[in-house]
Amino acid sequence: MKLNHMSKTWLFIILTIVTIINLVPLFFMIFTSFKGNTELVSGKLTLLPQEWHFDNYVKAMQQGNWGLYFKNSLIVTLVATAGSLFFNTLAGYTFARIRFAGSTVIFICLLVGMMVPAQAIVVPQFIIMKNIPFFGHNDMFGHGGTGWLNTYWALILPALSGSIGIFMARQFYAGFPKDLDEAGFMDGNGYLGMYLRIYLPLSGPLLASLGILKIVSVWNDFFGPLIFTSKESMRTIQLALSVFKGEFTIQYNLLMAATMLISLPMIIAFFVFQKQFVGSIVSSGVKG
Repeated sequence: MKLNHMSKTWLFIILTIVTIINLVPLFFMIFTSFKGNTELVSGKLTLLPQEWHFDNYVKAMQQGNWGLYFKNSLIVTLVATAGSLFFNTLAGYTFARIRFAGSTVIFICLLVGMMVPAQAIVVPQFIIMKNIPFFGHNDMFGHGGTGWLNTYWALILPALSGSIGIFMARQFYAGFPKDLDEAGFMDGNGYLGMYLRIYLPLSGPLLASLGILKIVSVWNDFFGPLIFTSKESMRTIQLALSVFKGEFTIQYNLLMAATMLISLPMIIAFFVFQKQFVGSIVSSGVKG
């Protein structure tokens, strides 16, 4: 459907207004992070600070062991993202290119899993993590210790796969022609060999899309670290930000500075992979 000049003009105006509405809170967060505490408690609502306090970022990072928190979040995010990209694409490739008994039923079960909120399965996950045998001073029956609680395993393993990622990968791989499989078999490849040598190298847009979604999800996860960890040594940045907010509620300028620093890696990641992200969304929606 082609739009005429007037329709394009109105569409541009509407999108501009929506964009501005969504950017206003971001601008308030950025400019508030540079304001002084006296200006904030004065009650005057202004966008630009009367006096710029660039040292707010230094003060915010001095309130807690933020180097440790960033390290924990970085390790969990990178390992969980790499693992999820492998398992999600492998499962999606299997559903899209391999026919086996019960594949349709299993795939429907995965789709049902997309409708189950994470909070509904957190109790079984907690029990599994706590009762892992031979870890955290547990015996062979998973009793007597803490298992994988307060470890990276408890934060990484639940994020290694997901119904949405498998669904997107399946839709992406279903759009490839059947001739590609026949050529792969003629070259002596099995299903795993075709996945590693043919399909995975062609999955750039898919990997970028799934990677961004997983990075944002794990980086911003608050509920998981809250449930599975209790030691400060395993605290992630989102949990640390919540503690920071509780201890320094009045100092909103420092809170906004810390929030801005935490959000900055995600903003950079999106702009770097924006083209691949949009391309994969379009491909997943129209193929298969």
